[in-house]
Amino acid sequence: MPNSAYEVINPGVNRSCVVFASPHSGRDYPWAFLRSSVLDEHAIRSSEDAFVDQLFDCAPKFGATFIKAGAPRSFVDLNRACDELDPALIEGVRRQGHNPRIASGLGVIPRVVANGRAIYRGKLTRSEAQRRIDEYWQPYHRKLQELLDHAHQRHGQAVLIDCHSMPHEAMDGLVRAGMKRPQVVLGDRFGASASGDVVDRVEAAFAGAGFVVTRNTPFAGAYITQAYGRPARSQHAVQVEIDRALYMDEAQVRPHDGFEDMQAALRQVVAEVAQIGQGRVPLAAE
Repeated sequence: MPNSAYEVINPGVNRSCVVFASPHSGRDYPWAFLRSSVLDEHAIRSSEDAFVDQLFDCAPKFGATFIKAGAPRSFVDLNRACDELDPALIEGVRRQGHNPRIASGLGVIPRVVANGRAIYRGKLTRSEAQRRIDEYWQPYHRKLQELLDHAHQRHGQAVLIDCHSMPHEAMDGLVRAGMKRPQVVLGDRFGASASGDVVDRVEAAFAGAGFVVTRNTPFAGAYITQAYGRPARSQHAVQVEIDRALYMDEAQVRPHDGFEDMQAALRQVVAEVAQIGQGRVPLAAE
């Protein structure tokens, strides 16, 4: 089993209402898990948001908290509801209606990685699926809500920036002639998970650092933005998808020569986003 469900990096002084999170960059692949898969150690990483944690782990330097997953996405997907169980993969699970994520093999315990490649030879037991949920999914989400509650108590609001990466090809069918190719997609579930002023601030931070930004197409946000975005309660959630080709060789799953420049650009973005809400209310006593 992976060593930990998550790692939290806290700032020396918590002066931001923003929590940055990377739920898909976990890369602790246990040998027993790899042995159970038909994929090799390289192929199984294809659905991982590789290096996203390294792109955003500067957040504590700007007074914001950062949480990252320990377990890999192919082992348990933290951006799915814990009851999104795939009957084609997990023994004893009944099919209940049509869920497009489950149907495509991308439930909370994924059946496939990128391009629909199967992870396993056969099925998993229900107890194995539940163990992954109990030991990795539940602790991550308990901690994430705790961090947001703490931010809200101290600052009067909480903003979750849910950090992801997208394959370069994800935008191929959406780019029209004469249009700049989007490099960053912000997802706020079409206004349901965050207030307009918060999303405007996030978009302005990326645009100010030179990124081409679009909203909600093709990624409007999944379980995390849906579950944590409560703008009426001053708890906002924005999903960020960044084109992997900007900083890594997707085929080799390794950083390319532009990685350090990307880190520098995102450092500027994180610094701007971390300022959201600063000065809104006095900090509560520790």
